[in-house]
Amino acid sequence: MTDIGNDKPVAVPTADSADAGFARDMAVHHQQAVEMAYIVRDRTKNEEVRGLAYDIAQTQANQRGMLLGWLSMWNLPVTSPDGYMTWMPMGGMGHQMKDGSLMPGMATNTELGRLAKLTGKPAEILYLQLMYAHHTGGIDMARACAQQCTVPQEKRLAQGMVDAQQSEMKVMVDLLRERGSAPR
Repeated sequence: MTDIGNDKPVAVPTADSADAGFARDMAVHHQQAVEMAYIVRDRTKNEEVRGLAYDIAQTQANQRGMLLGWLSMWNLPVTSPDGYMTWMPMGGMGHQMKDGSLMPGMATNTELGRLAKLTGKPAEILYLQLMYAHHTGGIDMARACAQQCTVPQEKRLAQGMVDAQQSEMKVMVDLLRERGSAPR
């Protein structure tokens, strides 16, 4: 395998590497973001929230495909027998894990169920709060990959995730403020 752009050979990561761990874990993390975006799309008519949700769903579905594609190209499993977050220092446990969430920032099944029952402004507020927390956890994971991963393309993708999600979080804060709320 070579680094496109400079033709330097790049070693294929091992199954227990940060590169593989990030690809596996972020693919799962992104899947939930896509799921939440589709839930809120059907629960509100607000075009700003729907537009943000659409952008998040499309971007993260595309990135998820890249991550899973790399795992396939590297001939590595898409799940780890050791569980989630084992590639990060302290297993990502610098975060308080909520009941039933798989990784930092992920919503619980209870929260997802609640989101699916709300409509209008209450759905918008909960979605924005859940996605803000989701991005916070995702940014920490992406920063860890930007520092630990060895595949140049993956490091660039991870840094791009940090930059884009920080920008989206600013939009979320503004949308929450307009609704008389804030991140939790």
